[in-house]
Amino acid sequence: MAERNLDFDKVIDRRGTRSLKYDFAKRRGMPEDVLPLWVADMDFKTSSYIEDALIERAKHGIFGYSEVQTPYFEAIRAWMKKHHDWEVQEKWLVKTPGVVFALAMAVKAYTKPGDGVLIQSPVYYPFSGVIEDNGRKVVSNTLVLGEHNRYHIDFDDFEKKITEKKIKLFFLCSPHNPVGRVWTREELTKLGDICVKHHVIVVSDEIHQDFVFQRKHLVFANLKKEYEDISIVCTSPSKTFNLASLMMSNIFIPNRDLKHKFRKELDAAGTSQLGVMGLVACEAAYSKGEEWYQAMLSYVADNIAFTKRYVEKNLQGVRMAEHEGTYLVWLDFRGTGLSTEELERRMVYGAKLWLDSGKIFGESGSGFQRINVACPRSVLSEALDRIKKAIQE
Repeated sequence: MAERNLDFDKVIDRRGTRSLKYDFAKRRGMPEDVLPLWVADMDFKTSSYIEDALIERAKHGIFGYSEVQTPYFEAIRAWMKKHHDWEVQEKWLVKTPGVVFALAMAVKAYTKPGDGVLIQSPVYYPFSGVIEDNGRKVVSNTLVLGEHNRYHIDFDDFEKKITEKKIKLFFLCSPHNPVGRVWTREELTKLGDICVKHHVIVVSDEIHQDFVFQRKHLVFANLKKEYEDISIVCTSPSKTFNLASLMMSNIFIPNRDLKHKFRKELDAAGTSQLGVMGLVACEAAYSKGEEWYQAMLSYVADNIAFTKRYVEKNLQGVRMAEHEGTYLVWLDFRGTGLSTEELERRMVYGAKLWLDSGKIFGESGSGFQRINVACPRSVLSEALDRIKKAIQE
């Protein structure tokens, strides 16, 4: 049986499907007819092998408590080895309903109320949310936008923040959302050595690990044995195979003590088994989804290149950050001379376009917009045309 869902140009109507992206604009203060390219899910049908696995399981008709067996882990192990050259062990694995949930559990497991937790702004906004909502303080080692529209880490500031703020926990975003960086071995090693030196635990959010278009994704915990001992590595098939609502993530914690503390917080939160459909989908994705994944990745890479060409040719005053990973493109509108408020107004009410405003990723994101390019080319082209008209008002 061959893969059937390889037509990524096909526009699929998602309205009326309880889609957060398409059905909740009005409730979230947006015009009802807005074109949404904000939240990070794809407008592509997932692999037909995953579809078939879910349909077959649904036909059974009984949805009692479920757990995984050996084939589940073997599918993950094979994927991580093939794509990331990482040999995972089953005893490291903890399953959670999502990566953001895992971040919150890590905050509770490894810090106390009032402690600072280090992030690198502008960064995925739930990082700040789970820190502040659990009574901890956000400390930012703000990324620096340098030459060639490429972001860099200020390592001196990174270490200074750790020592001055007595940091015990660092959230690493790798690849980085929204700035699109795929960190080099040198960068990750510098970060890792500083964290080992100061006994800082690293939660490495690697959910976008399968979307790398320049160089190769390096698993933080796999770089040095010392990093393995301080790492919580967060992975999930949800971004790669468009399975976000199935609520499942695979968290790897090699250090036994760190795993015990994390597990204790999961128990305190009342979580146990995950939904069976998420488990079925994950196993099918990693064991049978390769053809779909490669075709989708190639299509998204072409969309990124299309966006880059369009921005350079048509969007005067707009710059696209050098894009290395994720399917989320970071656009810098500061050269247009528009204020953050006017930019927002023109995007939403002029372009009728719902993007993620840069300011929600931290103060250093003001004047930027994040656009999700994992959609049919015709939709992306329409969105970019709308941006062009809006900034020329």
